[in-house]
Amino acid sequence: MYLVGLTGGIASGKSTVSSMLRELGCPVIDADVVARKVVEPHTPAYSRIVYHFGPEILLENGEIDRQKLGQLIFADEEKRRLLNSITHPEIHKAMLKEILFFFLRGYRYVVLDVPLLFETRRLTKFLTHTVVVYCDPATQLQRLVQRDGLTQEQAKQRVAAQMPLNEKRGLASHVIENSGGREETHRQVLKLHTKLEDSMDFLLVRVIAIATTAGLGGILLYAAKILLS
Repeated sequence: MYLVGLTGGIASGKSTVSSMLRELGCPVIDADVVARKVVEPHTPAYSRIVYHFGPEILLENGEIDRQKLGQLIFADEEKRRLLNSITHPEIHKAMLKEILFFFLRGYRYVVLDVPLLFETRRLTKFLTHTVVVYCDPATQLQRLVQRDGLTQEQAKQRVAAQMPLNEKRGLASHVIENSGGREETHRQVLKLHTKLEDSMDFLLVRVIAIATTAGLGGILLYAAKILLS
């Protein structure tokens, strides 16, 4: 099994492509979903966040108010680094658990849906393929205005705060052009899925995994501890 990174920009259609891949039977690990799970009440990350940032960041039901926490760290680099030091290890641990689960079930590849894939670059060295969902700037702005009810100026500010899609497109090994209709996007996704399914990259990964496991039994023990923790 090998790993495929999926990313895009705001309103570029990444979630649409992710859903299409799921419909084709591909295992998809959504980093945003994982990030929300690891800070749920009674988790280690939740306890540390409340300890460092105080109970004022909590909603009435005890959950973390993500908007309030985001405002708190937006203009404070030190607090942002602190939050990342708490959440990132837990996110990576949770994603590893899911990857191992799919590996043991014999999937050829797993898609990691990561919005900031190229911005952080923490995962790119583990990926065999990277996919960017692209749309032209005018279409991106129009979709963002319609989806979120923003003004043109507000939409432009949101887009400007991210790495440009053209730059991401240049870093990716595959590009899904999503400026047109859903049928055209689905055709590209189906073509990509077929190419990834036919790839023999998973054999090399499995050979390396088997050889490593045979020579280093501690790897299996470590993986078992992660899965059971």
